[in-house]
Amino acid sequence: MRLLIKNIGALEGGESAEWLLCDGGLISAMGSGEPPAAERELDARGALVTPGLIDCHTHMAFGGWRQREIPMKIGGAGYLDILAAGGGILDTVRHTRALSESELLERTRGFAREMLAQGVTTVEGKSGYGLDTETELRQLAVMHRLGEETPLETAVTFRGAHAVPPEYAGRADDYVDFLCGELLPAVREQGYAEFCDVFCETGVFDVPQSRRVLERARELGFRLKIHADEIDAIGGAQLAGELGAISAEHLIATDERGMEALAAGGVTAVLLPSTSLYLGKSFARARDMAERGVRVAVATDFNPGSCPSLNIQLCIMLACQRYRLFPREVLAAVTENAAAAIGREGRIGRLAPGMQADIVIWNAPDIDTLCYRFGSNLAKTVIKKGEIVHEAD
Repeated sequence: MRLLIKNIGALEGGESAEWLLCDGGLISAMGSGEPPAAERELDARGALVTPGLIDCHTHMAFGGWRQREIPMKIGGAGYLDILAAGGGILDTVRHTRALSESELLERTRGFAREMLAQGVTTVEGKSGYGLDTETELRQLAVMHRLGEETPLETAVTFRGAHAVPPEYAGRADDYVDFLCGELLPAVREQGYAEFCDVFCETGVFDVPQSRRVLERARELGFRLKIHADEIDAIGGAQLAGELGAISAEHLIATDERGMEALAAGGVTAVLLPSTSLYLGKSFARARDMAERGVRVAVATDFNPGSCPSLNIQLCIMLACQRYRLFPREVLAAVTENAAAAIGREGRIGRLAPGMQADIVIWNAPDIDTLCYRFGSNLAKTVIKKGEIVHEAD
């Protein structure tokens, strides 16, 4: 069925147009003046129309929540104190391991519905709350099924190198051996994950350990991602540039050398402003990265510990106010640049004939309003592959 969107007031993320025609899941035509006929028409009534948003960094398949840590944090407890009290990432690992695939899928479906209502039409989801073969494969299967069974398109990332599990406490190198020798081959055999990610950070995996995981992943055919410089600039950004990773993520502490490496390696910087907000941390130097030729994407980092929010529209405001990105730069960061971070540039993230018909009609007249009206969901109509998947009441 052909779908016509007419009376567009402002179109961002593509050439200016007053109408847009979808056919066969793709944008078939755009233009001004008299629109063509179609079986179904949507009147934008002079509103803003953009590409569907892309949340290119989440950890949305997990069990449990960590709200009980809030009083501990307010009372001055640090990460190690919370960990000693049974909290932190290993608490999430315990809850995730306890869920069946069907239970985990049903929980994740709820998050998907919320994301679609926010205007997100594609999401990246990482494993990393299993840290064993069975649960890691279950998380990856859930993200794959989510993309098959809901309108939300998924990009699946294996992130077994998220932390050292309790059964390997004090033996990080042995866990890396397990990842490279057993878990990565099992993930490749399963066939759901496109990417491999590693947490290269002080107290987690150092640069040599991260290199081992990523080089083994590359041998097996995965595209590479890396969590880098969230706390300290220990060389993760440089490793991303050297290995030609598709993205490096967090990058709060990235220095000049790291930015130069990202630019030289063509690595997309995936920045996570809601995490900085929630943790009370510094914000990444997005303006400096953009001015040095680094492609900047913005995502939620939705997870139960450091960012229990999937509100991409909050990230849009923060990227403007705290990263000092201009509104059109922010839109690119959650559309075409985010598409590049998950290997989908040229198919999604822009509005042009031949592109996938992932579109949002907003309760807003222009892109500036999306960066201004935070706290209200401004997504009015969300379209995935030419089909309406959400309409606001």
